[in-house]
Amino acid sequence: MDKLSYIVLLLDFYRNLLTEKQRDIMSRHYEEDMSLAEIAEEYGISRQAVHDIIKRSEKILIDYENELGLVDRFLKQKQELIKIKELLSKYEGNEDIKKSIEILNKLLDI
Repeated sequence: MDKLSYIVLLLDFYRNLLTEKQRDIMSRHYEEDMSLAEIAEEYGISRQAVHDIIKRSEKILIDYENELGLVDRFLKQKQELIKIKELLSKYEGNEDIKKSIEILNKLLDI
């Protein structure tokens, strides 16, 4: 997984554990693809200050993940669901299996 995707996933799980300013700056940078200069201009601060907030926030998110492991657990469960779906796909003729695969597809599209 690339860094961008990983940070966005960390934000999904731990966003509310950041301060409002950290959340907003991280969201603007990673989810809205705003540059450091654009964010700095909106906040009336330097690009370096924005960079520092982003780096500090990334570290906080990674520290939370290292302690709690929610993202890791989520990714492992998703992989197991994919394996289950692949195994069940061999028996698609059964109506209950079809329903099970539909449920798995919904879970995997989270």
